[in-house]
Order: sequence, then C-alpha cells, then structure tokens
Amino acid sequence: MKYITEKFKFTRQTIVEMKRNSKIFYKNMNERRSIRFFDEEIFDINIIKNAILTAGTAPNGANLQPWHFVIVKDLKIKRKIRLAAENEELNFYKSKAPLEWLNALKPLGTDHNKKFLEEAPYLIAIFEKKYELKNKKKIKNYYVKESVGIATGLLISCLHFSGLCMLTHTPSPMKFLNKILKRPNNEKPFVLLVVGYPSNKCTVPKFAKNKKKLREISTIF
Repeated sequence: MKYITEKFKFTRQTIVEMKRNSKIFYKNMNERRSIRFFDEEIFDINIIKNAILTAGTAPNGANLQPWHFVIVKDLKIKRKIRLAAENEELNFYKSKAPLEWLNALKPLGTDHNKKFLEEAPYLIAIFEKKYELKNKKKIKNYYVKESVGIATGLLISCLHFSGLCMLTHTPSPMKFLNKILKRPNNEKPFVLLVVGYPSNKCTVPKFAKNKKKLREISTIF
C-alpha cells in the first residue's frame, strides 16, 4: 500500500528561543503536584476536550491511536465509580498489598477512602485498546501501552498547563470501569484521572518537590 505524503511544515526557532521555551515549560511542569483534595467548582468542559485532543496527537504504533477517553461529570456515575474503587482499594490495603508497598505509601497517609472521586468536578477514564473490532473481526493494535502512556503524559501536561490539578488513580483491578462506563471488552482501563481545582484545605507532601537531579535520571555519551 502506497501512502500519500505532504510537505512537513516546521517553524525553526533560534537557539535562544528554544532554550527559553524549554526552561519555561520545565518551570511550569515542576510546579505540578498530584493532589487528593479537590474543590467542587465546575469549569468549562472545553478545557478537558482540548486536553484530550492534545492527547490524541501523541505518537503511537502505526498511527492506530489505540485509546479512548471517557469524561465523567454525572454525579450518580461518579458515585458508582467511587464505591467500586473503594471496594477494590479495601481489598488491596487489607490483603493484597505487600508490606513493602504499604510502607512506601505510609508518608502519603492514603487508605481505601477515595472521597475525591466524587468531589472533583471531572473524572477522565483512559482506556487502552488491545485491538479494534471491524465487521466482527479483530484487528490488532501495536505498542498499545507505550502509546497510551505517552498520550496520558500529554493529557496531564496540557491540563496542568491550562491551570488545573489532577490525580492519577489506579485501583487494581479496574475492570469495573468497563461495566459502569459501558465500554467494550477490547478496551482495558489504563488510568483514572481526577481533575479539578485544589480545595482551600489542600495539602501535598513536602517530599513531593524533591525530584531527582539531572545527573541521577540521565546519562550523556
């Protein structure tokens, strides 16, 4: 199959502009924190839609775009998600989680109570699509997890850049999201993103700002 190509439009910046832009973006993203205390204030859903469009620009295997994003604002559905998530989290904290993992979570003070799932004005359920269904035939997608992971990173970056806060929530297992949100079996929940403004009483752990130095996370040859 021969693909039709077009000329790539690229605006080249000066080195000064590139360094400035990269530093500005880093400083902005370095202020991002995962929060668990949300204000219930509603904001324009178009901000969420624009962030999802941004996620949809992510590089992905063979341009198959193996993702689906579900925006949840309905109070009754958020309630169902909270109850299902808390049920899984209760089992996790009581019997499934290894002691090492529980010790790692202690500084955060987290437990099975997930009140934020109802407090935040929006939830975004992100699904990875292992395959497509066309005329009852399975069409495999490639590099699914990598593709959806990159898209999620772009989504988080856009939401933060837009002035919002969020939490990546991953109760395990998350299959209940398929049932509640009526998603097909070829989709698997990847992460549940909780989005909104921080409440007036919102706090974050002090250690959250202690990011590793460049020399610790990179190598140059």
